[in-house]
Amino acid sequence: MSVVVSRWATPLVTGLFVVSLVSGVAIFFGVGRAAFTGMHEWLSMVLVVPFVLHLQKNWRPFLAYFKRAPMRVALASSLAGALAFAAPSMIGGSTGAPPERQLIQLLPSRTVAQLAPLLGMAATDLEAALVRGGLKVTSPDEPIAQISADSSVTTSRVLAIALAAKPRPAGP
Repeated sequence: MSVVVSRWATPLVTGLFVVSLVSGVAIFFGVGRAAFTGMHEWLSMVLVVPFVLHLQKNWRPFLAYFKRAPMRVALASSLAGALAFAAPSMIGGSTGAPPERQLIQLLPSRTVAQLAPLLGMAATDLEAALVRGGLKVTSPDEPIAQISADSSVTTSRVLAIALAAKPRPAGP
């Protein structure tokens, strides 16, 4: 095990850190959010294992850092930065998911007629598009969750079909 740790801990930490860095920067700037978010979250979790192995391999030199001020200052600054982001929600501010996620979570309970204007469509046009997409729709007053259940698909699939039906603006 010691040889495996010696050979692989640092290269894996480095490789996964670079992936986390690039995906985190992309997410921050809103570039490829759909492609990078899952990658960033999961591979950051995977990063924990080689990080722990790296710490195990370099435990004595790592402890030596705590004898000097830069490590204490860096850790205190990092903790202060983390608390600055977390404190507002911990002190009675926002609770639960971010507002945009809360809004998205409302969609399954909304009807075709309520969703259609958000897509710039008439309710009957959206209903027809959903039917063309292979879904069972009985009326524009039917909730998205019910269409999902009746059609044996996820609500995400229903919403994807609805978004695909959204009229495209005329190009130049």
